[in-house]
Amino acid sequence: MQTKPNLFKQVFQKQIAFPSDHGSWVFLLSPLLIGIFTSRTWSSDILYLVLGLLAAFFLRQPAAVAVKAFAKRRSKQVLPSALFWMAGYSAIGLIAIVQLILRGYHTLLWLLIPGGAVFIWHLWLVSKRSERHRMGVDIIASGTLALAAPAAYWVSLGESSPLGWLMWILAWLQSAASIVYAFLRLSQRKLSESPIKSELLIIGRRALMYSGFNLFFSIALSFYTQLPDLIWLPYLLQFAETYRGVTVPAIGQKPTSIGFRQLVVSTIFTVLFILVWYL
Repeated sequence: MQTKPNLFKQVFQKQIAFPSDHGSWVFLLSPLLIGIFTSRTWSSDILYLVLGLLAAFFLRQPAAVAVKAFAKRRSKQVLPSALFWMAGYSAIGLIAIVQLILRGYHTLLWLLIPGGAVFIWHLWLVSKRSERHRMGVDIIASGTLALAAPAAYWVSLGESSPLGWLMWILAWLQSAASIVYAFLRLSQRKLSESPIKSELLIIGRRALMYSGFNLFFSIALSFYTQLPDLIWLPYLLQFAETYRGVTVPAIGQKPTSIGFRQLVVSTIFTVLFILVWYL
């Protein structure tokens, strides 16, 4: 006697409902927290923004699973669960967007254009089996997540200040440097022994260039803009961590330990960024 499939188990699948790449959380939450706390004010409307951002962030996983199923990379049996969660997250996101528009935040609609374009591009890469281990794709994707910074800043402040765009650039620069550094650390795992320091600096030159540019750019901003005088301090932390990682390679380290350290450094960066804003 053949048993009927359990509908609950078919729909409520954790690996479909929630993001599988846990490291990407920080690229959303860091800009979001920076945007909220640097506004120095509070609006209850931020709850709608957070709800919409989380819905969009969660939508990527079931959408990717559905594309894989249609591209014959996954069994069609995952489609009911994928489509269910896609519909649910889309509905939540739509409600949040409508509520924000009704409250006068029309500028946020402009942020949907690059976000939607990158989302569609990601799904196209998924259909072509080309979405994994692509540094450039990850950097561009982190740029769309960094849009959470100006969005949160504007909603918390209650107006579309031009400073929000500068905050987006600062958040994206940090995310981009973190991604380049993470790729470097993961590649170092394959080394059989540590090269001499000059060779290590050559291997890690791209990571040093990214974090070094961030440091000098933030120093320049502290002189020529109304940004806090110590806005460069969190970027100094990032450069120091990058230099340490370049000169002390992660030979034989587990990806989880590398990711955890990245999470800790990004968390400290976010806290420092917010703190120097109030000094």
